[in-house]
Amino acid sequence: MIKKRRNIAFSLSFLDIMACGFGAVTLLFLILRHNATEIETTDPRLADEVELLQQDISQAEQQKVALLNSLDALQRELAIAQGASDRVITDLQESENSIQSDPKEELAKLRRQVEQLEKETAQMEDVEFGDKVRGFLGDGNRQYLTGLKLGGERILILVDGSASMLADSVVNALRRRNMDDAQKRQSDKWQWTLRTTDWLLAQLPASSRFQVYLFNTSAQPALAGTEGEWLDAADSLDLERTAEAMRDYLPGNGTSLSNALAVINSFSDQPDNIFLLTDGLPTQGAKAPSSYMVSGKQRRNFFGDAVEKLPRGVPINTILFPMEGDPEAAALFWQLAIDTQGAFIAPSRDWP
Repeated sequence: MIKKRRNIAFSLSFLDIMACGFGAVTLLFLILRHNATEIETTDPRLADEVELLQQDISQAEQQKVALLNSLDALQRELAIAQGASDRVITDLQESENSIQSDPKEELAKLRRQVEQLEKETAQMEDVEFGDKVRGFLGDGNRQYLTGLKLGGERILILVDGSASMLADSVVNALRRRNMDDAQKRQSDKWQWTLRTTDWLLAQLPASSRFQVYLFNTSAQPALAGTEGEWLDAADSLDLERTAEAMRDYLPGNGTSLSNALAVINSFSDQPDNIFLLTDGLPTQGAKAPSSYMVSGKQRRNFFGDAVEKLPRGVPINTILFPMEGDPEAAALFWQLAIDTQGAFIAPSRDWP
C-alpha cells in the first residue's frame, strides 16, 4: 500500500534558494558602503606657506606703489625745473636784445642763473636716468669694450682737423681737399670723427670740466673765445655749442702734434685726462718743414719731439683712425698709451 506524501510548504530546495539570496544581499551591502563620505584634511604646513606667500605678495604690491609714487614725484620736479630753465633762457634772449645799460653785468647774472638751473636739472636727471649729462645713440644696440678711462676732473679732447682726416688714403684725401666745403664736411672719415667726439662728450662725468681743441698745423678751441678755459660738463649748453662748432669746422692743412700738445700749458690747471683723436703720425713739428715731402723717419722724429714735452702723470688715450701708408703709427701710439698709463684703440667703422 503506497504511502501518501505530505505537502510541505517549504521544501529543502526552497530554503537553499532563500539562504543564497540572503547571502548575496548581505555581500552587496558589505561591498557598497552606503552614506560613506571622505573628509579631506589639509596639511597645516602647506597652509602656513600659502599664508606667507600671500603676505610677500601684499608687501611687494605696497613697495611697487611706493616706487611708482616716487617716480611720479621725480618726474614732476624735473618738469618744473626744466620749465624754469626754459623761462630763464627766454629771459636771457630777451635781455640780450633789450638791455641798454651795463649789459655785461646783466648777462653774466642771467647766465649764472641758467647754469644753476642746469646743474639742478642735471642732478635730478642723474637720480632718474644715470650720471650722463648728454645722450648719444648710435646705430643698433651694440655694446663695446674700449678700455678708455673716462674719468677725471679736467678732461682735454684733442681732435685732428688736418686734411688727412677727409679720407683713408693720401690720393682720396687730395681729391677731397679740392672739393667744395659741404662735401669736405660730409666725408665719411670726418663724420666718423665727429660721431666719436659726440660719444666722448656724452660719457663725461657730470662733476668734471672739459675742453675740446681742434688742431692741424696750429691748435684752437672748438668753441671760439674759450682759450685756456675749462667748460662745465654739467652745462648742456656748453656741450651742445661745442658739438655744433665741431660740425662747422672745415678740415685742412698738415698735422702738428707738438702744437696740439702745447695747449696743455695754456691752462692754469693742467688736465688730468687727455683724449687724442688722430689718423697717424704728425707731418711737421712746431714749425713747417723746409721741404714739401716728409719721410717716415722725419714723422717719427716729430712724434718723439712732441711727446717729450708732455707733463708727467697725465694719461694719453688715443683713438686712431688708420691712414693708408702710415704703418708705424699704431705701434708708436700704443707705446705712448703704455708709457702714460692711458689707452689705445683703433675702432671699426660702425663705432661708436
